[in-house]
Amino acid sequence: MLRLYLRFYLALLASLLLFVLGMLTLYHFKGTYWPASLGLIHTRMSAHIVITTLALLIGIGAFPIVRQISKRLERLQRGVEALGAGNFTARISVEGRDEVAQLARAFNDAAGRIEELLGAHKALLANASHELRTPLTRIRLAVELMKDRVDPRHKEGLEQDIAELDRLVDEILLASRLDAVTDTRRIEDIDLLALAAEECTRYDEAHLEGSSVTIRGDSRLLRRLLRNLLENARRHGSPPTEVRIAREAASAVITVRDGGPGVPESELESVFRPFYRPRDTDGSSGAGLGLALVRQIARRHGGEARCTLENGRSAFVIVLPTDHGPR
Repeated sequence: MLRLYLRFYLALLASLLLFVLGMLTLYHFKGTYWPASLGLIHTRMSAHIVITTLALLIGIGAFPIVRQISKRLERLQRGVEALGAGNFTARISVEGRDEVAQLARAFNDAAGRIEELLGAHKALLANASHELRTPLTRIRLAVELMKDRVDPRHKEGLEQDIAELDRLVDEILLASRLDAVTDTRRIEDIDLLALAAEECTRYDEAHLEGSSVTIRGDSRLLRRLLRNLLENARRHGSPPTEVRIAREAASAVITVRDGGPGVPESELESVFRPFYRPRDTDGSSGAGLGLALVRQIARRHGGEARCTLENGRSAFVIVLPTDHGPR
């Protein structure tokens, strides 16, 4: 099969050839059959007719070629969109031997490698979580059995370490699940104000304000998003923590701020990186995954999470569309 650029080149040459032939035909019949007195009028009219006819013929002749190429590109686009939406089994039929076929073949190879890597990644995390939870359970049981022979302060420290490890395993597993295709069975209408009110009751210094906004989403994930933001404010900020729910155009906006000094301007984007810790912390609190999960959950619902500065205080702003559910 001819390469793509050669097919376009030959189509262009054929169009030029038709144009030349049409002009030669016009020139031949102009002097043979038309009276001299009507030559100028007929020449202009015939030129317009021939040019219009040639344009129609070129358009009709080029349409099948262009349409064949565009249909294959549209299939390729649909495959890329399906892969981007999380369907890692998406593949494209390879037709021909030109550049579009090579691109489709390269896409299929890349999609296959991504699917294999994701499968290995999920299997590794599943096995690791099982292997981690088993010793954690044994350690917790051992601490309970030896509670009368251990200094209460040491026992409390061990329990905190176990709880921290348990939370870390849970957050790693959740981050892994967010990479998979969304379970549409859990999508429902959610009142963000009511959900935020439930989470704020868990914190003494959390104050909620705003209006009722309903979105389509996964209540478990959105609850985790709010809880991570409140927990981040409790650990790294200062009371009180202010939570606001508002509607802006076709979006729901969640804003969480506290009374602490805030995040330095140079770290406003870095705080969303997994396992990132601010420079001024001692590393004794949190696993560094909470805000990374906040952004993952927001993006899963078609929104975005960002950290901004307002009057010297940092605020976490989550924007979620109200017109569709998670992707």
